[in-house]
Amino acid sequence: MSAAKKLRIGVVMDPLPQVHPDKDTTFALMLEAQKRGHELWVVHHRDLYCRNDDVRAIARRAEVFRPKAEGDEHHRFHQSAPLSLADLDAVWMRTDPPVDADYLYATHLLSLVEARGVFVMNRPAAIRDANEKLYALNFPDCIPQTLLTRDVGRLKEFLGEVGGEMILKPPHGWGGLGIFHVHAGDRNLNAILETVTENGRTLTMAQQYIKAVRDLGDERVIMLDGEPLGAIARVPREDEHRSNLHVGGTARKVVLGERERRICDQVGPKLRAAGLYFVGLDIIGDYLTEVNVTSPTGIQEIDRLDGVCLETKVIELVERKAAEAKAGRQN
Repeated sequence: MSAAKKLRIGVVMDPLPQVHPDKDTTFALMLEAQKRGHELWVVHHRDLYCRNDDVRAIARRAEVFRPKAEGDEHHRFHQSAPLSLADLDAVWMRTDPPVDADYLYATHLLSLVEARGVFVMNRPAAIRDANEKLYALNFPDCIPQTLLTRDVGRLKEFLGEVGGEMILKPPHGWGGLGIFHVHAGDRNLNAILETVTENGRTLTMAQQYIKAVRDLGDERVIMLDGEPLGAIARVPREDEHRSNLHVGGTARKVVLGERERRICDQVGPKLRAAGLYFVGLDIIGDYLTEVNVTSPTGIQEIDRLDGVCLETKVIELVERKAAEAKAGRQN
């Protein structure tokens, strides 16, 4: 890559020393960007501040590399400097949930950066609008039977209507936290429903239980600019109903077929139009269950299972969008 095309990329993320270099998608994206000659500046979302419309942070220029042995460092920090994010070519918002007040404040600040002509992935306003549990409700033909309510009585009625098994999720949850698989005959049912709704004060999402999760797993389909890029299946342990890899789920190879592509074809255009460039769809059986827009992961697992390098395509998108944004600033 010529020096003229070198990008300065800001990565808004959780602390770099804490990421897992053999699992973390943000790390894989940074490594690929670095290979292509780009400069990486790491920022924590709580370090963002603003003077008028100029969003700034004390940023650290970072270098990343695959550790040669267990325990070796996977990063090196160079200078630390005050930085106006408007001076960057691209910014990635890759902070993990929870999407709390500080997270939302950060997206508002990144919207100001975007307004100054910097490419931001994903678009901050779209992240604010796309709750990862609720966004799937925009695609009623793709989702299982779903109920969102605070009412314990409605939840019990719904449980009967969907065959006596359902999944309960907090709309603000992430990483499998707070998810319950409940049965009509469970003597703890009332206690569980009272707990998750805080006795009718807190919204809860209930979805029909999809038995295919035990065999097919919970598929994570990576979408790039509205098109499917690759997928894995996360199969739960025998003693666990959650499929998340960090709670013991097993990654399996997935070949995208008609079932997944039907969902991708319906969801993709809306993602593209919203500026949700890098997204993880969760699909169980024939159904879309979640749309992950904050810091979707899975690239490294797909790379290993499929013998590919998906991060190359992601960085090519960043390069293209950054060039478009720069051209727009000059016009």
